[in-house]
Amino acid sequence: MINKSYFGGFILLGFSGQPQLEMIISGVVFFFYTIALMGNTAIIFLPLLDERLQTPMYFFLRNLAILDLSYTTNIVPCKDKKITFGGCAFQLFTDVALCTVECMLLAVMSYDRFNAVYKPLHYMTIMNPQLCQGLVAITWGIGITNCMILSPYAMSLPRCGNHHLDHYFCEISAMVKIACVGTIAMEETLFALSFFVFLALLLLILVSYGFIAIAVLKIKSGTGRQKAFGTCSSHLFVVSIFYGTVIYMYIQPGNSPSQYEGKLLSIFYSIVTPSLNPLI
Repeated sequence: MINKSYFGGFILLGFSGQPQLEMIISGVVFFFYTIALMGNTAIIFLPLLDERLQTPMYFFLRNLAILDLSYTTNIVPCKDKKITFGGCAFQLFTDVALCTVECMLLAVMSYDRFNAVYKPLHYMTIMNPQLCQGLVAITWGIGITNCMILSPYAMSLPRCGNHHLDHYFCEISAMVKIACVGTIAMEETLFALSFFVFLALLLLILVSYGFIAIAVLKIKSGTGRQKAFGTCSSHLFVVSIFYGTVIYMYIQPGNSPSQYEGKLLSIFYSIVTPSLNPLI
């Protein structure tokens, strides 16, 4: 349902109040977007050229690469700061869905690493194609469900003629902040979903890496231990950046970061992290 206060679209302010900073950030975003585009495209096509890469790990990496390309392309800033209501709604829906899917897929990949290191002899049996496809389908199902709960609510909030969005894309917390009515229910819903989804997944990741650490310490061969450590450390690094920024932004009841902080942090989880994912 479209608000009566709707005038035809939104103006994305971005960092327009600080032209020099906006120019620097635009350069940084373009740099990382180029890396993300090249790296993730390579990840998508390499397994098609080399049968040795057609493994569960690369199956998840390909899905993550497709996800990251969609994610960054959806929110990468453009010169035109005006966006239609429909364009903003699409951007918001896509952002919420893909952010949720990425959180879950990173957790699924930690489970994959756990089986690869902790149960190497049974790895291919456990991580069979049916299970891998099922896990990816579940991540998308939950991501779409999450966006169908949050996004329509955020888009339907009355704005009383305020169409200036203090962000460089249609992000859910920025949309809530321009509402001219009480948003406590929306903020509590966002916090509750973020808390249970993100922290539950983070717990799964930490448990998986706890078992991985135990398995690595039991490896007598220095080469084997180094290989196992290298397999997991880069993934854990990316997880730390992505989950750290998302948790700081969305799981702080009554103490949310400022809009300025939010814009800077969103660059990390939406632009920087996708450019680093090909490294894992």
